[in-house]
Amino acid sequence: MRLGAQMSAAGGLYKAFERGEEAGCDSILVFTKSNRQWNAKPITEEDIQLYREAAEKYAHIQPVSVHASYLINIASPDAALWEKSYLALKDEVARAAAFGIPLLTFHPGSYMSGDVESGMDLIGRGLQRVLAETAVSANNVTICIEAMAGQGTNIGGSFEQLAYILARAGAHERLGVCFDTCHVFSAGYDIRTPEAYAATMAAFDNTVGLDKIKCFHLNDSKHELGSNKDRHEHIGEGFIGKEGFANFVNDPRWAGFAAHLETPKTETGEDGQEIEMDPVNLQTLRDLIK
Repeated sequence: MRLGAQMSAAGGLYKAFERGEEAGCDSILVFTKSNRQWNAKPITEEDIQLYREAAEKYAHIQPVSVHASYLINIASPDAALWEKSYLALKDEVARAAAFGIPLLTFHPGSYMSGDVESGMDLIGRGLQRVLAETAVSANNVTICIEAMAGQGTNIGGSFEQLAYILARAGAHERLGVCFDTCHVFSAGYDIRTPEAYAATMAAFDNTVGLDKIKCFHLNDSKHELGSNKDRHEHIGEGFIGKEGFANFVNDPRWAGFAAHLETPKTETGEDGQEIEMDPVNLQTLRDLIK
């Protein structure tokens, strides 16, 4: 696996490479805009040039993946919010394409006051449209639906829901799944032992298809199996445990796949000093490789 973490783009997206290098990343996950604002600062030619120069300098850090804004909800029954979310998703795809970033992950959304099937239909409709409208301008970007924890009215907490959305969107070659370990575990799929991992992956293959997995988020869980709670923990310190992650990093099927931490960035040590945790979590994962 190409192990890495979510890196800050403060001061320019190109700076994420240097931060990734310092943390010991093989690949990086970034936001190309504020993840909690609708508006995005336009990308300039200088932004693109600086990014390309950094990507060339740090060519060993790849692939890069974008995480779309958390505000996007193309499952919403509210027509105005749906359109606003759709345009924001389309813009995220366009921004990834402008930088030449091959992967973009987004949260499928929440059906809110509607119902789950209508919500999935809306997601499928949005994906169909964005794939068609970016067929030429962003044909280098694969859009990944993130597997979710099944919290509240959030969609994507079961393999069946992911399969339904993909089918509704037309099973496009530019469409895939981001497999988040914390979310999948919290949704009720056990990955803690080799046997449980094999059963869960077989279930995913039978329902969605392993070929649809394009990238991973590697996060331990603060809550128990089937809790439907989305709370990330440091690798090996949550309810999944180190053995669960050993199943992923030693699976030859995922060689070359981007796998990114979204775990807490810092902790306070016994001496009161702040400890950078990405290097610690990455080393924990690498120590599990046989």
